[in-house]
Amino acid sequence: MNKEETVLVFMPPLVALLLRAEELKGSAISEKEVLKIRDASQTMAVPSSVAKSMQEERGYADIDAENCWSEWRIIRKELIDE
Repeated sequence: MNKEETVLVFMPPLVALLLRAEELKGSAISEKEVLKIRDASQTMAVPSSVAKSMQEERGYADIDAENCWSEWRIIRKELIDE
């Protein structure tokens, strides 16, 4: 029997947390703030198929925790700097 890989997902999604942090601050958040939010956020371990289903239901992929600063800078331009 193949055991499905377990992955960590942010609850709520990290991208939503970072967007909300910027809204509350009223300006761009720094790399230090992004990392602090990431480190303080709750995650849940789920099978990879469940994580994929959550992403599909949500309609977007979340930010990867390991690359959150660089990914946030890209996504931020799409969401905020339009």
